Amino acid sequence: MSECLLVGIDNSDCSRRAFNFACKRAKSAAARLVVVYVIEWSPYTFNTPEENEERHKRREEEITRANESVLDPVLKQLNDAGIDGSGIVRHGNVAEVLNGLAAESGADQIIVGRIGESGLKSLLFGSVATKLVQLSTVPVTVVP
Repeated sequence: MSECLLVGIDNSDCSRRAFNFACKRAKSAAARLVVVYVIEWSPYTFNTPEENEERHKRREEEITRANESVLDPVLKQLNDAGIDGSGIVRHGNVAEVLNGLAAESGADQIIVGRIGESGLKSLLFGSVATKLVQLSTVPVTVVP
């Protein structure tokens, strides 16, 4: 069975470096690469049924936009480089989703950037990379 790597991206410079690192690693190891974009989403809100319906609609639109603007170009880049890859967009807590998808996809390693799009928020609440290192069931590589 070949190696599987999972890389989390968020359009930050650091996540692009993590993606490039993951591509090189996947290419040299002939590994499969799963690219994941997580839209932070909290289920802990109290809404009316109408608000829930609107929220679901927004969620679906966000997934479509993320696939078109983030994952499709990345997957084309993988295909052009001859790397076996797939992409996933999910809503939720980033560290928890990445860890869950690593288990679900049989990933041997998770690769993330040290600082993501939400630089200020991570200074206040802790970074995804830090949470993932504490939570992960597989090795995590944090790219500066």
